[in-house]
Amino acid sequence: MIVGIGVDAVTVSRLEKWAADPRLLERFFDGREIETARERGRGMVRSLAVRFAAKEAFGKALGTGLAGITLKDIMVLNGPDTRPELQTEGTARAAMKAAGARKAHVSLTHERDLAVAVVVLEA
Repeated sequence: MIVGIGVDAVTVSRLEKWAADPRLLERFFDGREIETARERGRGMVRSLAVRFAAKEAFGKALGTGLAGITLKDIMVLNGPDTRPELQTEGTARAAMKAAGARKAHVSLTHERDLAVAVVVLEA
């Protein structure tokens, strides 16, 4: 059963300033997300933007937004088959449980200066 669906779009250029500031990156992204983005070379900013969109989409799928959730507790990592996976820890995992969700599905895309993510939460 679907508990919630969320979608969000982020302008890639908005994240260019963040990419240059390690403190901002560490505030919003898990170390593994930062490492994955850096591995993308010139695609680093797009990788960060689409992951940030996924975090926002997660809050929308919860129906409560991101209040009380540490953004680093929402991670978009690549699985063994390179497909993106949304993983949660701490505050994000507690919010999922409170919403009655046990699994999160994520789809990511970017085109030019736009990064879009869709999150589906499943009971």
